[in-house]
Amino acid sequence: MNIFVGNLSSQTTEQQLTALFSPFGIVQNAKIIMDNYTDRSRGFGFVEMPDNGEATRAISDLNGTAVDSQAIVVNEARPRTERERFPRSRY
Repeated sequence: MNIFVGNLSSQTTEQQLTALFSPFGIVQNAKIIMDNYTDRSRGFGFVEMPDNGEATRAISDLNGTAVDSQAIVVNEARPRTERERFPRSRY
């Protein structure tokens, strides 16, 4: 299961995310999304866990907990949808 983790501090690392989710089961991958221009955290990331039961338990137990003094948002990631590049005319 792919898990969305939001409201992350800019100091939070991928290693911290892995350590946070590891007590619930195997963590395949933990990724914090970075801004291309500033190379700083965009404040959210994703954690992949192979066992759906473990992932569901991690979501329910970790949602709203404090990491680096910020209450994080944890839920199942939704598939990315394609957006229109230029949705409407500016003029």
